[in-house]
Amino acid sequence: MGEDDDYTNDGTVDIHKNPANKKKTGNWRACRFILGNECCERLAYYGMSTNLVNYLGKHLSMGNVAASTTVSNWSGTCYATPLIGAFLADAYLGRYWTIAIFSVIYALGMTFLTLTASIKGLKPQCDKSGCQATSSQRAACFVALYMIALGTGGIKPCVSSFGADQFDETDETERKKKSSFFNWFYLSINIGALIASTVLVWIQMTVGWNWGFGIPAVAMAIAVVFFFLGSKLYRLQKPGGSPLTRIIQVIVASIRKYNVKVPADKSLLYETPDEECNIQGSRKLEHTDKLRFFDKAAVESETDHDKDLPNPWRLCTVTQVEELKSIIRLLPIWASGIVFAAVYSQMSTMFVLQGNTMDQHMGPNFKIPSASLSLFDTVSVIFWAPIYDQVIVKLARRFTGQERGFTHLQRMGIGLGLSIFSMVVAGILEVARLGIVRKNNYYDLEYIPMSIFWQVPQYFIIGCAEVFTFIGQLEFFYDQAPDAMRSLCSALSLTTVALGNYLSTLLVTVVTKVTTRNGHPGWIPNNLNRGHLDYFYWLLAALSIINFFVYLWIAKWYTYKKVTGRAN
Repeated sequence: MGEDDDYTNDGTVDIHKNPANKKKTGNWRACRFILGNECCERLAYYGMSTNLVNYLGKHLSMGNVAASTTVSNWSGTCYATPLIGAFLADAYLGRYWTIAIFSVIYALGMTFLTLTASIKGLKPQCDKSGCQATSSQRAACFVALYMIALGTGGIKPCVSSFGADQFDETDETERKKKSSFFNWFYLSINIGALIASTVLVWIQMTVGWNWGFGIPAVAMAIAVVFFFLGSKLYRLQKPGGSPLTRIIQVIVASIRKYNVKVPADKSLLYETPDEECNIQGSRKLEHTDKLRFFDKAAVESETDHDKDLPNPWRLCTVTQVEELKSIIRLLPIWASGIVFAAVYSQMSTMFVLQGNTMDQHMGPNFKIPSASLSLFDTVSVIFWAPIYDQVIVKLARRFTGQERGFTHLQRMGIGLGLSIFSMVVAGILEVARLGIVRKNNYYDLEYIPMSIFWQVPQYFIIGCAEVFTFIGQLEFFYDQAPDAMRSLCSALSLTTVALGNYLSTLLVTVVTKVTTRNGHPGWIPNNLNRGHLDYFYWLLAALSIINFFVYLWIAKWYTYKKVTGRAN
């Protein structure tokens, strides 16, 4: 093996900014620290957020609708702020330093949230009749929550891409390992979530919220330590400058050359002569025939140069044009994930409220909090992720001939189909629950004599759908993103969750306004025994069916990117 073969060919460097040595950096030796960091960070996040709707509803004196919409909006913000972190990572800081800086903000937010539930004056006063929270106490809680939302914005879009960066795409052996990484990455998320939805939710409901928020804060501190321990082993992608500037340059140059004809011979389009791309940390992209209007930006003319150098606002390389095309091609796939995310968000809102009305006993003395049933979603992911990686991929490979078993698009489509069944099952359960209410006149009974474990199937199906859609989405957006825009595209995939939460909030708001006219209790009243939550589930199921067929049409249209050359 030659000396050059000891180093990566994808442009990565080590922590000291030297070319990354394959034998000393990256691969699974580095990923164990990234997976450990992600497990602890997700334990902190889910430990705080899984039961948040109950904390806001009871301790901050909010009703069902207000608490549900507040959690949805906050959760949506947690998945929107990654656009900030992603831009900083791709343009200026790189993924390593973005994760490091925002992790500190995250840990400070977790600490402040713990204080709002622990210190007299900051925590609400509670007695047997309930809790009375002041506006300043609510404000302090919201400040802590949105510090966490900002902190998570620097971690979410970077950590999965940072883990994938540890495998050299130009090395066939390492490239195969990268696909497995996304499965194990999502598995580590759910191991943290499993502890959060069982142990931590029980602590919050029985011991107290000071401990219930304090333990996640400690977990976040451990996550930060874990991340820094692996610093010497990491491979770092160099930031490639502002991706938004490059995108705008292509748009401006294309508009300026509106009347210019694109040559039939695509080799006449402008590209740098070197094998290496002129965009830092990126490989060249091959020309594609779709979205040909933007090819005008790569057509050379006499006015495109200033002092023998190309004016980037008049002339762009084929790779730069293809970066924009790649983003545009991703957008319809991105949009199709919004309805799925709205279905997913019901686990932290409507599923919890539905469970609050059911018999939560496990034996004569132990009650399981309704929020803890999300552990069955987590168990489902932990069950299906390794089975998908080790069994389903190998079986599918025999029939499809695909190295990954299914294409990214096929994998995500299967998950979208499964999400429909989760809403159908949840709706059927609610019909049965309301049937018991009506039959026995249980309208004002706090707990219906129907076991909460009837909710398990709807959680389990969503968990299975996650393994197909969310993991497929992670891998798809990393794989199809231009090299110098991977954090941004990871953030783009996460914004589907944000918009899914906002869509859920919008649906709840509209449904509540429409169905409470003329003195009616509406579909989602504070007393669900007098409502029709099943109608809300049917609405989501109908939207999911429409979304699934639209996705099938979009997937047929999609063109995968093609790379050439090597990164500089």
